[in-house]
Amino acid sequence: AAGEAQCLSYAGCNFLRQRLVLSTLSGRPLKIRKIRAKEEDPGLRDFEASFIRLIDKVTNGSRIEINQTGTTLYYQPGLLYGGSLEHDCSPSRSIGYYLEGLLCLAPFMKHPLKIVLRGVTNDQVDPSVDVLKATALPLLKKFGIDGESLEIKINRRGMPPKGGGEILFACPVRKTLQPVQFTDPGKIKRIRGTAYSVRVSPQMANRMVESARSILNKFLPDIYIYTDHMKGVSSGKSPGFGMCLTAETINGTILSAELASNPQGQGAAVLPEELGQNCAKLLLEEVYRGGCVDSTNQSLALLLMTLGQRDVSKVLLGPLSPYTIEFLRHLRSFFQIMFKIETKTPEEDHMGGEKVLMTCVGIGFSNLSKTIR
Repeated sequence: AAGEAQCLSYAGCNFLRQRLVLSTLSGRPLKIRKIRAKEEDPGLRDFEASFIRLIDKVTNGSRIEINQTGTTLYYQPGLLYGGSLEHDCSPSRSIGYYLEGLLCLAPFMKHPLKIVLRGVTNDQVDPSVDVLKATALPLLKKFGIDGESLEIKINRRGMPPKGGGEILFACPVRKTLQPVQFTDPGKIKRIRGTAYSVRVSPQMANRMVESARSILNKFLPDIYIYTDHMKGVSSGKSPGFGMCLTAETINGTILSAELASNPQGQGAAVLPEELGQNCAKLLLEEVYRGGCVDSTNQSLALLLMTLGQRDVSKVLLGPLSPYTIEFLRHLRSFFQIMFKIETKTPEEDHMGGEKVLMTCVGIGFSNLSKTIR
């Protein structure tokens, strides 16, 4: 009866990943009802089912119950186990969808996680593997999760609709996280990027680089965009191209932007010149929004602050995305933690959009399965 009282109940299919991840970390069971109950094709989608299977693989002793129509899910979390694993992601969402969840869980496993994920590496919906590699890994390092074994390696690229990409994600385990004071993003010193092309002319990548530089060179001399043309088996099963740009500041803040071409057979053809220019503009917009963490990783930063030691952590963010706002509500219900939120108007520092200073005291989460040697 005690277990039933602690069970959190939600309705609808939104924020399924957030709820499963927080449920696993807090150890609180979860019930989600009415998952797309009104639609012609009710219940969980294949990419959600695949995410649930992934959670099942990295934990030990989880109990998952789904009713026949797939509209109700009951999840009782087990212990985070880790180890060497493989998982085939559903091609309807990119690997980034799964990787974002793993980045939250990986530091708290019993054994260091080493997982091979297969599927779509770059699409137009989720953060690509390139962006997570460039932004999320440095963020984990800020909280004291680092070492040789922290890496994301792209073995093959896969574009939608068929995918065929493959990546390796490895992450060491930590007993506790250190608190951070990360309030001054600093000035931008350099821009790096990758222009990739698979199963199309390698010239595409060069054309994207030229057009992106035509915009960015007005602001900064130190720009290097690497072209990545994968051949043969490592180019996946569908053609496509795209670009991922990151701006790095003197204080180690990394802001990112990315764009990918339309999947084969969907939408109008995109010119590489247009894509390069638009990607550069997106990067400038992200710089304008600013903050010490870019908008893709806001929720990851807030989660790591929450799980830190019982000490004050502060992070300056750009405007909060709707996803992050919902994440804050979930943090309150799973961990009973509240953030102090102060808005900083641009007048105070004459730069960019409105910023938000997030402050919290960590809950002192410690990795129970990590024995002290």
